[in-house]
Amino acid sequence: MAWKRIAATLIPIALWMLLLALPAPHGLAPAAWHYFALFAAVIVGLILEPVAGSVIGLLGISVAAALNLVAATPAESVKWALSGFSNNIVWLIFVAFMFGLGYEKTGLGKRIALNLVRLLGRSTLGLGYAVALSDLCLGPFMPSNTARSGGTIYPIIKNIPEIFGSYPGETSRKMGAYLMWTGIAACAVTSSLFLTANAPNLLGLELVAKTVHISISWREWFLGFLPVGAALFLAVPLLAYVLFPPEIKSSEGAGSWAAEELRKMGRVTRKEWTMAVLAAAALVLWIFASARLDSTIIAFMVLAAMILTGVISWDDLLGYRQAWNMLIWFGTLVALADGLKLVGFLNWFAVATAGLLKGLPVLWIVVLLVAVYYLVHYMFASLTAHATALLPVFLVTALAVPGMPMKLVAMLLCYTSGLSCMLTPFASGPSAIYFGSGYIDRKDFWRLGALFGIVFLAAFLAAGVPYLRWYLG
Repeated sequence: MAWKRIAATLIPIALWMLLLALPAPHGLAPAAWHYFALFAAVIVGLILEPVAGSVIGLLGISVAAALNLVAATPAESVKWALSGFSNNIVWLIFVAFMFGLGYEKTGLGKRIALNLVRLLGRSTLGLGYAVALSDLCLGPFMPSNTARSGGTIYPIIKNIPEIFGSYPGETSRKMGAYLMWTGIAACAVTSSLFLTANAPNLLGLELVAKTVHISISWREWFLGFLPVGAALFLAVPLLAYVLFPPEIKSSEGAGSWAAEELRKMGRVTRKEWTMAVLAAAALVLWIFASARLDSTIIAFMVLAAMILTGVISWDDLLGYRQAWNMLIWFGTLVALADGLKLVGFLNWFAVATAGLLKGLPVLWIVVLLVAVYYLVHYMFASLTAHATALLPVFLVTALAVPGMPMKLVAMLLCYTSGLSCMLTPFASGPSAIYFGSGYIDRKDFWRLGALFGIVFLAAFLAAGVPYLRWYLG
């Protein structure tokens, strides 16, 4: 309705004006406060979405650059405004969409989806566990959760809902929305369960080693999170089934129907074989060549091969609107989130938070530090940027507290990196891809991100903290 769109437009502007009218908090530069006011308005705009999210992102960086809120000169401002489009994860997300297009154009995605339905398709819940198990199997070997979940699993599972007449839009809740949310929520758990399932985990341990001189092994990481991680992993498909139920719950007879559809498709075509080989090549390189080649470069190499072999055409690439929309949307948000660090807002926030914790019992300080570190990811569009900007600050803050168990707090802070990847539609590469599928609408994504975020954090703090204290002795 028109009045709703007008309200959705006016509310972010009103918030911006209100924050600008307020004095900057003590210790924060006025310029940083002015930038935060704009950033907050953009986030509210993304939630209400009076226009497309990509347009809101473009407006945000345009206003910030025009007013020189982040940099001192116009030349530096435009360099900052475009910085998100040089981010490797942004382009990895773009290529992941192209992988999905390749699966779709060749029919390979439909064939794999039909086989999954034939084997596990007696119920939608069974398909949810199949999606989660796929991520679990690949988790230990793929440090890029964008490549794993967004580039390998998503392109395949996006074909399953279509088999049951569930498409983005009016029919998304039949099945597609449930499977997509299960995919991103399972990715969050596996990204924390295995040290090598999420690149920021490795970065986090490097920062821990440099900042507080503590080393953590792969085995310590895995066993330290195993009880909580296993419980959350097993609960995710069922929890999504209860909180975000699919309309199609039973698919009895789907196995025989899928077998018949496979018979109609006939033998595997040359293009399907080509796509399968290229996807396998990307997977092998992502797993074994990550030390020599960046995940995004591997993705670009495979994308070029897809075009040269005719899996997709150049016109297919140019015409894939979803991918280009996601490129603009995520590229602008990465720059906007990085602006909070550049203007000094994040450092001020971390120091201010530490000041509020003085005088509390050590265990309460641990819990509050971890909770704040986890929830502050609402201000980030990158797990790596989050760890880089705030992990050293939180570690130094903890180190200043007498009697602080530093290995405990270091591991707890690092574990949150994966769990936070589904908080918002822009929280990570995988979240942007699953949101970009069109199956989960904006309000549902924010609502589910908050619900699962609370569940994950509560379980992590209630069970993870006492267990890890016991495990570390």
